[in-house]
Amino acid sequence: MNTPLRSGLRGRAIIGDFFHAPALDRLEILADTLIAIDETGTISAVLGPNDADRADAEARFGDMALRLPQGSYGLPGFVDTHVHAPQYPQLGLALDAPLETWLNTYTFPLEAQYANLEFAATRYQSLVEDLLAGGTTTALYFATQHVAASKLLADICLTLGQRALVGKVAMDDPAACPDGYRDATPEAAVAGTREVIEYIRAHPGNQEALVLPVVTPRFTPSCSEAALAGLGALAHQYDCHVQTHCSESDWAHGHALSRFGVTDTQALDGFGLLTRRTVLAHATFLSTDDMDRLAGRGAGVAHCALSNIYFANSVFPLRKALERQVGVGLGTDISGGPSASMFDACLATVRSSRMLEEGVDPDLPPERRGRPNSAVDLVAAFHLATAGGGDVLDLPVGRLAVGCRFDLVAIDATARAGGIRLFDLTDPTAIFEKIMHGATRANVATVWVDGHQVVPSAQREAAN
Repeated sequence: MNTPLRSGLRGRAIIGDFFHAPALDRLEILADTLIAIDETGTISAVLGPNDADRADAEARFGDMALRLPQGSYGLPGFVDTHVHAPQYPQLGLALDAPLETWLNTYTFPLEAQYANLEFAATRYQSLVEDLLAGGTTTALYFATQHVAASKLLADICLTLGQRALVGKVAMDDPAACPDGYRDATPEAAVAGTREVIEYIRAHPGNQEALVLPVVTPRFTPSCSEAALAGLGALAHQYDCHVQTHCSESDWAHGHALSRFGVTDTQALDGFGLLTRRTVLAHATFLSTDDMDRLAGRGAGVAHCALSNIYFANSVFPLRKALERQVGVGLGTDISGGPSASMFDACLATVRSSRMLEEGVDPDLPPERRGRPNSAVDLVAAFHLATAGGGDVLDLPVGRLAVGCRFDLVAIDATARAGGIRLFDLTDPTAIFEKIMHGATRANVATVWVDGHQVVPSAQREAAN
């Protein structure tokens, strides 16, 4: 009999059928494969049925090996590279407003309420639980301007076991930010960010660095030059991740050109905010020079295809960015994107790329209607949602390979409440396609992060 799942898989093994996409153009089908996990939560062996060491490994683990049930399949945990944690309560609301109206009328007033830690706790708890239950094992979070609430989000991620990167949002420009929701001065923006960085790094429950701090200027329109420069210096001092928005819409892109006389990308670089650990959300209007600058710095893009439909005024040229060696991960952009599902993020990525390639104006002839060679397929999107996101974040996640952290989502393709219907399909590639197009939260049976089971939680199993 297998050991109960709630004890986790550190020091154990799991046997079953798995899919991962270690490269943009390669889906690997790991049929009847044994994955061994060491005591630190790192994958130590991946053994197929014909590997020489397979029999010895099965004998060594014995009953400590977990077998995925028939009809279940393992995927690497999803990596969401752009989440606005405080915006979860407005998911799906006010999407018909222009970006600047949406921010000032709806979003900033909501985020301001996170000064109340009781208000923040219930909403952050629901968000992290729901993302884990949907298979998101790693999330890059914008928190709010509040130091205490940003610390609280890090606490909740640690308690629930999600791999997370948490940034206190810096926004100090009185001309662009509400009086009741902004950092009082550039110095306060930097000092608050420093406080959250040090809190996360010294957290007694974070000895394995499951949660990391992030320097987070909201975007150039909301920050003074002094704040941007101070945050750039802070990122280098602490060797931190950096996240911000970049050239998201015509309005945001035009703001940088008007204010700085250069593109958003160039401005951020000038403030020291473009590093190997920088993630730029949206980046819809990057020039070729911008892309080359990002590639040279090793910075990446959080491509939020679903959100871009509502707020970006264009389609991000994903294929061009990849061809110019820009690192790209996928993001839901809760709540600019109306879905928290990374399955939806993958599908929106494929669909928007096809629309860019084929065009959308039927009054134009085919040869003028779209941008050739822009489409990506489902395997590429899956790669970006897993391994690609891990690469952008400089984290060893998203692949089922030796040396990577064991973050896994077990998909039950037989769940009647789910959206997958395999009928008599046996071709593994077809099964993968069915999973990616049909999986819902009801199909997510079990989730592990760093070798620890986080869905269903031990508390829920005990209650049942």
